[in-house]
Amino acid sequence: MKKYLFLIVLTTLLSVGCKTDKKVEPEPVEKELTVLEKIATANGIENWDNIEELKFTFNVDRDTMHFERSWIWNRKSNEITGISMGQTSTYNRSEVDSTTAQVDGAFINDKYWLLAPINIMWDKDNLTETYTPKTVAPISGDSLQKLTVVYNNIGGYTPGDAYDFYFGEDHMVKEWVFRKGNQEAPNSVTTWEDYADKGGLKIALMHQSEDKSFKIYFTDVSVTLRE
Repeated sequence: MKKYLFLIVLTTLLSVGCKTDKKVEPEPVEKELTVLEKIATANGIENWDNIEELKFTFNVDRDTMHFERSWIWNRKSNEITGISMGQTSTYNRSEVDSTTAQVDGAFINDKYWLLAPINIMWDKDNLTETYTPKTVAPISGDSLQKLTVVYNNIGGYTPGDAYDFYFGEDHMVKEWVFRKGNQEAPNSVTTWEDYADKGGLKIALMHQSEDKSFKIYFTDVSVTLRE
């Protein structure tokens, strides 16, 4: 009987020993998103690949002056159609040359105002970023976070330019400052407001200066989703 009891105890000890020696694989650690990535994610960058076509009208009001131009962006073909002052221009972004550079520059400007929080993610290899966890926003005076991005001096239509994005805990941009050539003095300071969801993209439809004498805003924004 003692012999059998010894065998049972020995078997149990061996079993426990085997379980103890088994290697436990560590849980995968999720990579912490950068501030730039958090801003792009909050604005819906994960939905970008679902969009087949994007249409929008870029509007500028300065005092009594009004200007507008409309765009149709076919993402599958990368064909751009611009409509301004009764004239229509169509070109392909993969084939920009001296005859289409001017209209392409206008498209890049207007598209940046529309999608800047996502655009900085696309441009991340061509810029440097600096994060300030708490600062005073220039228009509202609110205490917000700030991300400054400065573009490289090589390539693009406006190399070396800087943008200061002011945002809250939700990483949605509330205000921004544009500084040409990374100069200290701002060239423009506007709000980001009237957000709308367009195909999963969070788009600020209105940007305006503190005294509201200068406004950039978007109308007729629509998306066609991939089937």
